[in-house]
Amino acid sequence: MPAAQTERAPLGVAPPLAPARERISRRRPPARPAGAPQALWWPSLLTAGVLCFVTFYAKGGLNLESMTTTEMLLTVGAGVALAGAILLTPLGRPLNGLWPVGLLVALAVLTAVSIVWSVQPDESWRDAGRMLALSGVFAVAVMLARLAPERWPAILGGIALASVVVCGYALLTKVFPGSVGASSIYARLEEPFGYWNAIGLTAAMGVICCIWLGSRRSGHALISALAYPAIGLLVLTLLLAYSRGALAALAIGLVLWFCIVPLRLRGAAVLIPGALAAGAVAAWDFSKNALSADNIAVAERATAGHRLGALIVVMVVVLLITGLVVGFTTGRQAPSLTARRNAGAALFAVIVLALGGFAGALAHSQRGFTGTISHAVDSLTNPNAKPPPNTPDRLTAVASVRARYWKEALQIFDAHPALGAGAAGYQTARLRYRQETLEVRHAHGFVVQTLADLGLVGLALALALLVSWMAAAGRATHPFNRRWTSWRAWRNLRAGSRPGWRRAAEPYTPERIGMLSMLCLVVVFGAHSLIDWTWYVPGCAVAALLCAGWLAGRGSLSAAFAAPASGRGPAGGEAARRPDGRHPLVVAVQRLGYVRVSLAGAVIVAALLAAWSQWQPQRSEDARQQALALLARNPRAAADAANAAVSRDPLSAEALMTLAKVQQVSGQPAAAHATLERAVRLQPSNPQTWLALGRDDLSTNPRAAVQELQAAIYLNPESVAPEALAKERQAVEIHNDYIQALRAATVPKSAPAAPSRAARRRTPAPRR
Repeated sequence: MPAAQTERAPLGVAPPLAPARERISRRRPPARPAGAPQALWWPSLLTAGVLCFVTFYAKGGLNLESMTTTEMLLTVGAGVALAGAILLTPLGRPLNGLWPVGLLVALAVLTAVSIVWSVQPDESWRDAGRMLALSGVFAVAVMLARLAPERWPAILGGIALASVVVCGYALLTKVFPGSVGASSIYARLEEPFGYWNAIGLTAAMGVICCIWLGSRRSGHALISALAYPAIGLLVLTLLLAYSRGALAALAIGLVLWFCIVPLRLRGAAVLIPGALAAGAVAAWDFSKNALSADNIAVAERATAGHRLGALIVVMVVVLLITGLVVGFTTGRQAPSLTARRNAGAALFAVIVLALGGFAGALAHSQRGFTGTISHAVDSLTNPNAKPPPNTPDRLTAVASVRARYWKEALQIFDAHPALGAGAAGYQTARLRYRQETLEVRHAHGFVVQTLADLGLVGLALALALLVSWMAAAGRATHPFNRRWTSWRAWRNLRAGSRPGWRRAAEPYTPERIGMLSMLCLVVVFGAHSLIDWTWYVPGCAVAALLCAGWLAGRGSLSAAFAAPASGRGPAGGEAARRPDGRHPLVVAVQRLGYVRVSLAGAVIVAALLAAWSQWQPQRSEDARQQALALLARNPRAAADAANAAVSRDPLSAEALMTLAKVQQVSGQPAAAHATLERAVRLQPSNPQTWLALGRDDLSTNPRAAVQELQAAIYLNPESVAPEALAKERQAVEIHNDYIQALRAATVPKSAPAAPSRAARRRTPAPRR
């Protein structure tokens, strides 16, 4: 500022009046120019807060109550955000991402429609609520990318912050097992999800965000330096979770990041120190039996955990100093071209030597190079392979129980190839094919789970969603500096146009590098979802969908979005005035446009209806638990609660069986039997409904009980297997009930245990 403007006027002399234009500028600051930096701290904190709430409250998504509340909040919040975006987004902006949003909503609709043919329709209803909530999150990300495209760093920064918070809490369960993780008996990190592979995936996605944060050329230097200790914490969490799938997914994401992002040396400078420091601390942890073995006394774990905490603090301090030194050194003077080339050559040589050493170790092993690879493939695909124990050695093991789950999912798909067994029907349908007594809810793989639940139709819809998203995300990233020409070029072949895959001229701006980092994060999540069920974990899925939706909605980075003219509203009209006799609300509606206001209102109404639908299974479960609690002291109130449970969720077999139990206690055996028959008609492929009906007929109609118990055993053969009889009380009870029914019906013991003709007619047998 010139000195003349800062000096004070002499006493008694009035200062000269500033020009009118200058006086106006003092009263109202000028509009922010295009491309100016935006305040990103509060959007980043908001993003991190939402992700932390979803993670710590919904956990692994297995609890109905917390999952229902999370789905309802996400659905209503998405509806309000979408309505606001519809009203605030200026006209004329391109409608990017509509195809991916439409296909994801179509997949949610197919999930809901599968209730019609599902083997367990109540679970399909609940899964439809989850899909609606995730579709809302994806749609919000698409709309936010159109409304505020300059806020993209808040997405990556928020995910990075949330990942550090979640992984820091997971490490605290090992440092302070007596207070934070007292309920855990495992050495593997699993909190706050209750599932170790979910915490591993969270750490892997956070590493991608922190590499972007530490290697970017823009932004505050201190924030970039914080990426060094953050990566150390995330990699350490990943190693202590013993998650091989998350490690493999992170490796895929890192390879992609270093291939498509031109900040390779800066990224390596951030990744290598954090990985080495985390590897050293993890090696110390693996050497301590109190920290690497299960079922260790809390006192012994606490002593070793405090030492681990001291090492973590030292690691964080060292990595923070490293980040500050690197930032200070490179900030004052950038490395020369020769230095960068030498560093790149050295890094490439280290990678080649590491790969050569790994190949040499395989070649000199007992089975040789090809034999070791074939043995690993066989162990990975063998459904009868013995799973590795929960020790650090599993990080180098290949065998897994996933091949067993995948085989069962493919058998279900073979029985129902077109439409599958219904959304979330794998848990019930697999009982017919399983060869062990372990209870499993998911097939541990998105593709096989989709084939088992929704068949070829669901898989085709998922593939169409993937292709449309890749096309939409490619417009914002151009990951290999290539772009497909517009479809209009194919129509103008005669005019001399040359359609094809051409080189993109997009510069590597900070935004494009951020978009490429988002792409790598989505790839990490997608790769992990192929071999696990983290698609059903809300904390992981919401983070990935925010990035995927932003990429789909951003569109081409070269197309700048013009800000609306001053004095005009989001619809481009004049500022709202209040003429005589006209209400301000009427003026606002007319300014925005009746179509946009109606569309925003319809979105809010749809979100409220969806949230009401998501709430019904939980309301039914609450009423069912209330009926069981009131059964002993107030049978009439218990009957009212049981009827309320059935009316709130008419697809629930558990609600019907609770109502039948209440009717039995109330002295209504005929009504109870009719209710159980209704449950069988509702879920004929569920062995629990046949088992309840057979036990009800055990004393009054033994012959019918034999057929009904045979149907239950046919649908779940392992329920009376020798292994189950030796370990499970329920298996012994089923076996005894069946023997008792056979004796009462005077059926020889040597009779085959296959279901009768009546049971076969009422039970859908799988097609071979």
